[in-house]
Amino acid sequence: FRIKNSAPFSSIQNRILTSDSPKHIIASISYSVSPIMMPSKSSSDTVATSPMHMSGKFEARIIGSAVAGISELALFHPVDTIAKRLMSTETQLVILNSPAQTAMNLNSAIFRNAAGESVGRKAVSLFPGIGFGAAYKILQRVYKFGGQPVVKDALTKKYGSEFDERFGHKTGQTLLAAISGSLIGIGEVVLLPLDALKVKAQTAPEQLHGRGVVNIFAQEGMSLYRGAGLTAMRNAPGSFALFGGSAAAKCVMGVGEDGDRATWTQDAIASCVGAVASISVAQPLDVIKTRIQNRPFDTPESGMTILKRLIQNEGAGGLLKGLTPKLLVVGPKLIFSFTVAQHLIGYFEQALK
Repeated sequence: FRIKNSAPFSSIQNRILTSDSPKHIIASISYSVSPIMMPSKSSSDTVATSPMHMSGKFEARIIGSAVAGISELALFHPVDTIAKRLMSTETQLVILNSPAQTAMNLNSAIFRNAAGESVGRKAVSLFPGIGFGAAYKILQRVYKFGGQPVVKDALTKKYGSEFDERFGHKTGQTLLAAISGSLIGIGEVVLLPLDALKVKAQTAPEQLHGRGVVNIFAQEGMSLYRGAGLTAMRNAPGSFALFGGSAAAKCVMGVGEDGDRATWTQDAIASCVGAVASISVAQPLDVIKTRIQNRPFDTPESGMTILKRLIQNEGAGGLLKGLTPKLLVVGPKLIFSFTVAQHLIGYFEQALK
């Protein structure tokens, strides 16, 4: 996004949440945020797709997804930091016969230099990389939530009848949702530099100390895409499980059979099913990806080298490090972001008619 007149995203969010005039909200958003690429007139007038997925006018999709990303970031960035730090710790944390040592290990791994500080300083230490995190999360949510229905529409138009004939309508639509999600997940690699800088700020801030964003991009260049292949390998099954699991859950609940939108409760249940499946499937590759990204710029390591050392030093269980905090937060996190996006998209669809 390109910001006009320096209006921050938080200001946009406040306008959305406090205004009682749809026209005033749309005018405020249009004035403050302009998309990187606008659709043609015909595409912007088309109301999208299945009631099982986020759909609607282009503007509604952008606004709803962006606000969901902003809100999610503010609430869940600390938990993301904890998960990333646990995944990047290459020593054994849990000592079964010594709870005290386990607590000390976790304290040191999670809070790093602030491990011996006050509770307040420990809390503040969980917010590194918030700038990179904001850019990454907002663009990611807009791309993923807004892009998947577009890809699904295209696949349905071309292959929908064939999938219905071969797998049945419900299973066919679920598979199309999963495949479109997988394709969108692979394309998410474009945002990898922002994700890499966010991970470094969370786990190895000394690598960024005293360096500006322009300097980092100019000097590091394509090295910021280190681990792109592994990221695509992680995103493909992860996004397949996310959108496929959500679609399958909604099929079981009968959502969309009568043309009605899913309720908040149905969205929450479907989000939990898809998110837990996605995180569980992608976690082993996510651990390796995180360790690739937190390596110093000048001493990179391949994913295979990291995998061999992990198995040797930590055992196969090391591939699941950080899974527990991610599973504990992934339900509320995706329930929250999906519900906010779905509600706002539905609201703006009506307002723009």
